Amino acid sequence: MELVYLDNAATTKVCPEAAKKALEMMTEYYGNPSSLHSLGVQAEQMVGVARRQVAKLMGCDPENLVFTSGGTEANNLAIFGAVEARRRDGKHIVTTAVEHSSVAASCKELERRGYEVTRLVPDSDGTITPGQVAEACREDTVLVTMMYVNNENGARFPIDRIISAVRRAAPRALIHCDAVQAVGKLPLSAVKMDIDLMTASAHKIHGPKGCGVLYIKKGVRILPRLFGGEHEGGMRAGTEAVSLIAAFGAAADAVPHLDRQQSLYLSLRKRLSDGLADIKDVVWLSPETAVPYIVNISVPGIKSETMLHFLAQRGVYVSSGSACSKGKRSPVLTALGLPERVIDSALRISFTHTNTPDDVDRFLEALKEGASTLMRR
Repeated sequence: MELVYLDNAATTKVCPEAAKKALEMMTEYYGNPSSLHSLGVQAEQMVGVARRQVAKLMGCDPENLVFTSGGTEANNLAIFGAVEARRRDGKHIVTTAVEHSSVAASCKELERRGYEVTRLVPDSDGTITPGQVAEACREDTVLVTMMYVNNENGARFPIDRIISAVRRAAPRALIHCDAVQAVGKLPLSAVKMDIDLMTASAHKIHGPKGCGVLYIKKGVRILPRLFGGEHEGGMRAGTEAVSLIAAFGAAADAVPHLDRQQSLYLSLRKRLSDGLADIKDVVWLSPETAVPYIVNISVPGIKSETMLHFLAQRGVYVSSGSACSKGKRSPVLTALGLPERVIDSALRISFTHTNTPDDVDRFLEALKEGASTLMRR
């Protein structure tokens, strides 16, 4: 039985281009990019190629990228590095109540260290408005950190307009965007957005796990978190993971045209929505303005874990929310004030460009069977 994988917001299958490049780097171009001999120079050149490939996807100059071990490290570097660099300007941070755990936990730790954190709650449409953010900013605000696309319900925040609002309300604050769920699926230009810091991750775009990147706007100063070398412009000490970085670049280069992706995701979401209408008691949790490739639903009364196992036995894979939550009740859906019965039954379906209408049909068939046979509580 061919499996149906609809958990692409958690991770994606490594594409052939990235897998081939990683093997090539590990077996042929295995030099240390800091070494002066030819193997080292070759490895350094390959890292440079990857940097240009990822920069093209993010709409920025290659020299403004710092490779990390993943999105979590990139978010930590951005947040802690920013507040350390601006510690004389204030100790106030603006974020949202629905951030990825790597951002939420970082802000909680800074709170423990004496910072004041304002957490904005999305409105009834599932989004944060520029007015909300501007109103939350103060004279002592040093950082605004917000995601571009929510990893659980697909809500898309108007980052472009939020940046403009923050520039007016708190001109000294640095602005960071966790764009992990947007890069490779939405048109992005870090330069045109005038963002200070932006995060991406390889394994969300069919690259390998263990590699991420942080964009740092030219002229913006943040402090490093790792020490021991001048790697990555002094921002991230340690020998670069050349094979992973090169594979990240190959995956970025292989991303299909965004218009074609958008058309596919809209058609898959409509097929999903139409099919769910025939299944009793299903609740659609994603806002209408959400991106089409992340959908959150609930079958109240049937625990998420129970339904996930039922679907997996039929070769269909979705999730109950963020993989980083490790099965705990969704902090995102909780922050939105949804009933516990709905939250405990939530399922996240997330598409990538390799998914097909047949994948949606297989999911709907299995979900319908589960909804009618599993015991509700």
